Amino acid sequence: MDVAWLLTDQPGDEALAFTPGGGRVGELAGGAFDGLLADVAARHLSTGRRFSHTVTALEAAVSGFPTGSAVQFAVVPGTAFPAELWPQLMDRESVILELELSGDEIVSVRIVDPGGGPSAEQAVSRFTPVPRLVVAGPGPIAEALCAQGALLGWKVTSAIRPDQVAGLTATLAQTDAVVVLGHDVETSGGCLMAALQSHAGYIGAVGSQAMQRARADWLAYRDVTDLGRVHGPAGLDIGAANPGEVALAVAAQIVAVRTDRP
Repeated sequence: MDVAWLLTDQPGDEALAFTPGGGRVGELAGGAFDGLLADVAARHLSTGRRFSHTVTALEAAVSGFPTGSAVQFAVVPGTAFPAELWPQLMDRESVILELELSGDEIVSVRIVDPGGGPSAEQAVSRFTPVPRLVVAGPGPIAEALCAQGALLGWKVTSAIRPDQVAGLTATLAQTDAVVVLGHDVETSGGCLMAALQSHAGYIGAVGSQAMQRARADWLAYRDVTDLGRVHGPAGLDIGAANPGEVALAVAAQIVAVRTDRP
């Protein structure tokens, strides 16, 4: 397996892995450079490589980088990474990698402390997880929540069916959030059940007190009774009167929970 990512001063959480069988896992720059990176990975080099590329007009339209700008990538065999890196990435912890360079050859990769700085023959990559928001349910409030999350720089995905929500929430961490909406008790209850099976740090349930009780009864019938992680009705009490204000109240509560504010 080879792993590719952008070499940049900005922290991010995007990377693309190429499996020995030709499969791809992850996403990088909207897929704009997948073919280029796949060609490098197909060489199966024993050490990593740093290389530069000039963004074409087509790549610019997909990636958002200006046409003609220079970007740098690292492509490194999976065996070159420290073993302790993988659990940290799985837990979506912030990680700083230092790449030891000999020209454009990446000689070694190691995890470093935040206070360290690279030498002339080193490069640093900062992998910092971007908060994710899964919006489970339809309607104007769901649309407003998606827009609010995007405005805050979160990675937002949405779904309606419980099986879709289960797939989206399977890799969530404490920095992430799920908000369940909808007037159909069975569907929204199933989405809430999927959210409770995840590691999301925030789970919100939008709806009246009557809807909260109906969902709780639906879950209890299925032996799910511990709803201590659920914020319902979701959102800070700011007197929200329309979908945009409800989205604002919920987003504010997500931030407050993430930063451990009362």
